[in-house]
Parts: sequence; structure tokens; C-alpha cells
Amino acid sequence: MLFTCTNNSVRSPMAEALMKFLLGHRVFVDSAGLRSEPVDPFAVEVMDEIGIDLSRHRAKTFDDLEDSSFDLIVSLSPEAQHRAVELTRTMACDVEFWPTFDATAVEGSREQRLDAYRQVRDYLKRRIQARFALDLKPQV
Repeated sequence: MLFTCTNNSVRSPMAEALMKFLLGHRVFVDSAGLRSEPVDPFAVEVMDEIGIDLSRHRAKTFDDLEDSSFDLIVSLSPEAQHRAVELTRTMACDVEFWPTFDATAVEGSREQRLDAYRQVRDYLKRRIQARFALDLKPQV
């Protein structure tokens, strides 16, 4: 499974980390962006609030991916959706678009900006839990 967004610095790393946290090693999860920028410090902070360390995430682009055989690509920005559709023309892979707010666009106080990142984090967690509800049940 691959999560994609524009810069691979906020949304897709959050989604990748949440998926790994919720599903462990039951599924291979990666993330990429059209461009790669260092992980956003606000993203690191809000993920740390729920016990997930995002500080070691290394951003990558689609071209940097070591594995390109995904069963599902989830795009979190319109730009990434276009790239994912283009990529899957030559591969058997499902593509889903989860329009996700870009928290980096929020201006204001530190707390207002952190709240925007928390909203993105919580939205992604809810989407993942809803989409993969059966997979989140304990394995017997």
C-alpha cells in the first residue's frame, strides 16, 4: 500500500505511520510525494502526542520508491492523485482519492497551526480505521 501527497512531509508520512501503528507488519506500507521535503516539525509533534515517532521519516518521491508493486495507492492531494493515476496505467493497482486538507496553509498562532495538524492526523486515522475495519480486528 502506498500513501501519496505533494511533498511527502506531512499528510502521507502521517498516514503511513498511522497505518503501520494500527496494522503493524500485516501489510507493507510506504509513502511518497511529487517532491520530497524534510518532515514537518508540526507533523512530528502532533504524531508524538499519540505515541507515534515520525522524526525518522525520510521523504521520497515516486521516483525514489524501491518497490512499485502496490495493491492500493491512496492519494491525499489532487496533484498526487493525477500522478498515481498516471503511474497505474502500466500496473494492476487500485487508486483511491482521500482529499486531505493541507495543514501547512494555516496561518496564525502556534496553537492554531498545531490544531490544523491535529485535524489532519485525526481525519487520516478515522479514514484508515473506516477503510480497513476488518483488518483492524485482532488476528486469532
